[in-house]
Amino acid sequence: MTRQFSLAHLTVLGCTPPEMTYIAARTGYDFVSFRPIDLGTPNEPKYPLAEDKVMMRQTKAALAETGVKLLDIELARIYDGVDPKIYLPAMEVAAELGGRHILTSAWTEDRNFVIDCFSELCDLAKPFGLTVDFEFVTWASVTTLKEAVDIVSAANRENAGIMVDTLHFNRSHVRLEELDSVPREWFHFAHVCDAPKEIPTTREGLLHTGRAERLYVGEGGIDIAAILNRMPEIPYSLELPHVKRVQELGYEEFARRCLQTAKDYLDTHSSPCNR
Repeated sequence: MTRQFSLAHLTVLGCTPPEMTYIAARTGYDFVSFRPIDLGTPNEPKYPLAEDKVMMRQTKAALAETGVKLLDIELARIYDGVDPKIYLPAMEVAAELGGRHILTSAWTEDRNFVIDCFSELCDLAKPFGLTVDFEFVTWASVTTLKEAVDIVSAANRENAGIMVDTLHFNRSHVRLEELDSVPREWFHFAHVCDAPKEIPTTREGLLHTGRAERLYVGEGGIDIAAILNRMPEIPYSLELPHVKRVQELGYEEFARRCLQTAKDYLDTHSSPCNR
């Protein structure tokens, strides 16, 4: 099976959805992964496709013209007091654009609330043909694969999944063997990037690497192949923002190098069953 790659929005966050779609097409990606949900992050661009009808038309046209597909949208965060129904407009956008998945993560310590919200997200997403994929994030509330599996197991929804990001897998000190006990059907796509071998000891340091200085696949200290080789063949969404490289290379050339380095690394390191 031929590997498939998505251009994650965080990698080219300054690009609008239609712009990044054209970049993805010109640089050889199969998919794009949009970020149409406002996270409230200071100075982060906003792409409200559900409200901006012009941008939505332009995005739909770009996808149709290029043949690039929408893999997933993000991020349906679970936090204290959130009503999962606020994500319905984004789910409608994803479905209209042919998307497959919606990403979520937890930012509250209330386990029962997380389970209830995740379950409701799955129920809301099901009529749209979307899976809801839970990501454990090193600086969030659910930080490990074990905790994420606990949430997804408790929800017991057929369209639920686990999304592994190689950065968080490494930074949260997850053991490779833990992947073996996760049902294969829970893996729908993965975030792939590299990072320096030394793991920051502060939340600020972790955030800096995660949002501004991830490395090309094979360039850092994460054993990416060991992680991916324990998972089924799924699309790889290349999420590796690097502020300085984007400034030096521009978004398109940076996206091209992200893809080429990932392909080169995986051609060399993947197990035969994942080639």
